[in-house]
Amino acid sequence: QVQLVESGGGLVQAGGSLRLSCAASGSIFSVGIMGWYRQTPGNKREMVARITSSGSTNYADSVKGRFTISRDNANNALYLQMTSLKPEDTAVYYCYANLRRTRDEEYMYDYWGQGTQVTVSS
Repeated sequence: QVQLVESGGGLVQAGGSLRLSCAASGSIFSVGIMGWYRQTPGNKREMVARITSSGSTNYADSVKGRFTISRDNANNALYLQMTSLKPEDTAVYYCYANLRRTRDEEYMYDYWGQGTQVTVSS
């Protein structure tokens, strides 16, 4: 069983900062791409930032220059440093990982956390 657990969400004023964390646990052999996505009511889940196991990153245009994604491969952890937050950043943020649970598993599968609420007040 693999679990991704997010933490660090909360209420912050516009212009403020938050740091999200995600811990992956359970039977994990290798982890590929990890990322942060977000979703607001009535809308599709959208990619915020992704990072490969070698550290290559890409960001949604709306967060470039404000958010920084990083990971700790040794501990299967993922982070998102969010600065200069705007009310439009308000959403539930989800941690994502594409991983292989065992050496014998032929494919890598997608796993998602339960989400953490980020609310930015104006």
